[in-house]
Amino acid sequence: MTSPAPDQLTPIRGVQPSFDDLGTPLRDVTFCVVDLETTGGAPGDSGITEIGAVKVRGGEVIGEFQTLVNPSEPIPPFIAVLTGITNVMVASSPRIGSVLPAFLEFAQGCVMVAHNAPFDMGFLKHDSQVHGYDWPDFAVVDTALLARRVITPDEAPNCKLGTLAKLFRTTTTPNHRALSDARATVDVLHGLFERVGSLGVQTLEDLQTFSARVAPAVRAKRHLAETLPHAPGVYLFTDDRGEVLYVGKSKDLRNRVRSYFTASETRTRIGEMIGIATGVRAIECGTSLEAEVRELRLIAEHKPRYNRRSKFPERQHWLKVTVEPFPRLSLVKQVRDDDAGYLGPFSSRKTAERAMAALHEAFPIRQCTARMSRNPQLSPCVLAEMGRCVAPCDGRISMDSYGEFVTMLRTALTVDPTPVVEALDRRIDLLSAGERFEDAAVHRDRLSAFVRSSARMQRMASVTGCAEICAARRTDDGGWELHVIRRGRLAAAGISPRGTDPRRYLEMLRASAETVLPGIGPVASASPEEIELVLRWLDQPGIRLVEMDGTWTCPVSGAGRHLTRLDNSHSEEHHHPTERRRRLRPLGPARAG
Repeated sequence: MTSPAPDQLTPIRGVQPSFDDLGTPLRDVTFCVVDLETTGGAPGDSGITEIGAVKVRGGEVIGEFQTLVNPSEPIPPFIAVLTGITNVMVASSPRIGSVLPAFLEFAQGCVMVAHNAPFDMGFLKHDSQVHGYDWPDFAVVDTALLARRVITPDEAPNCKLGTLAKLFRTTTTPNHRALSDARATVDVLHGLFERVGSLGVQTLEDLQTFSARVAPAVRAKRHLAETLPHAPGVYLFTDDRGEVLYVGKSKDLRNRVRSYFTASETRTRIGEMIGIATGVRAIECGTSLEAEVRELRLIAEHKPRYNRRSKFPERQHWLKVTVEPFPRLSLVKQVRDDDAGYLGPFSSRKTAERAMAALHEAFPIRQCTARMSRNPQLSPCVLAEMGRCVAPCDGRISMDSYGEFVTMLRTALTVDPTPVVEALDRRIDLLSAGERFEDAAVHRDRLSAFVRSSARMQRMASVTGCAEICAARRTDDGGWELHVIRRGRLAAAGISPRGTDPRRYLEMLRASAETVLPGIGPVASASPEEIELVLRWLDQPGIRLVEMDGTWTCPVSGAGRHLTRLDNSHSEEHHHPTERRRRLRPLGPARAG
């Protein structure tokens, strides 16, 4: 049976994803325009003396906030002259710690606006932190910065608030009092909206992009994101010849692609890619795992020049215990059906060589590449003289005795790496005692390369040995994420909506899922990266194993138990065979309530 193309999984949707192609219209955004008066210019060294704020939406004022604040320090005379706020005026006023809760409640859910926003936001954030209040992740619009983008020198010599107030003929004249300046900033904001509206800025997303320091050629391409949905999936940037330049994934396709045309994108290579790109394709996905897998497969298929990772999954290395009268370790690039022992895959030759050195430290098998008959009559090498090799080359050890070392080696590769760990530990301790710390570090890296690769292979082999695993996870809205995994490969993915029987959707997925035939080695059916994505998803809390064809276990004595010393990210539960059985439970219907 022919398998689907690399970027084709079998999706099933319970509902059509909804999205808003227009973003958030400015008329629907609630803005909180704020202005502060302070005793100086730096948070921490100065205090706030007054807060004024105006809440507006759709051009209408819907609320105002104003209070004097006791700064807990004298107001400098020149500040008092400038603002008209004196020490006597603030003596009985509340301190900032008492004012902040009321202000944060007033501004809740708003987009913050200020003229020279870093100044005002800096004071408010600093005082919130000092007094133990969580500062919300407000979106911020700086009218001074926005004005510099659209106001020409012929219109105004500068972008100070007083200058812009005259230009836009504000109803309130700024006078260095917080509420008056905030009211004037509201009129300036609306005047700037009229200017940028004629340039195609109609949404909050457009405004944020326009306010940033983005090259006009980049900003001009933001239309490439306009037809994309607010849905999870994979996106592909293409050039004028249709060549795929870059592949990425996101929980929100439209917002993620839009971000490439803003100042938040600072990567030089990606900036170069945006300059070449002429189109963006999107593939919607039902689940985050499906999006991650599709991204990997598309990168492997198209090998985009601007993706740095996962482009060449075929470039992998293995350690092989050769099949010959006196076996040895060999570095190969392919697993064959030859009854040999294998360890891998390794992403680099250097890592594979480190693991090989660790095995040679534990097992005195030959390291030469000469072909040996059953009764070799060759001259031994220096390793034999050093006691690092049992030297089958001159006949001093029989095939059966040599085979005992090979059997232990193969057991260490696939079942229990303890002999290797103990041998390297002894070597490291000996070198450290002699203060040969650099040599000890070399052996530590060899041990790490071996243990990590062995644990990785055992985990991958455990899941690829299962003909099928059906797993599910609750969604935030009460439905189910459903995945069909065959021999470690994601064969189908979909969503069962809230209030429906997920078993019916799962059976539909199974019936239409990709056929995955058994192969040779633990990564025959999928790339190592895909198998690891699947494993990480299966290991998440809340995953329910619904059905399984096969036995999913890792040896209790395997390499995983040694990882806690090297890396605390793994726990014993990941490698205990009974834990998987405990989680194999029936899948109930999604409840409507």
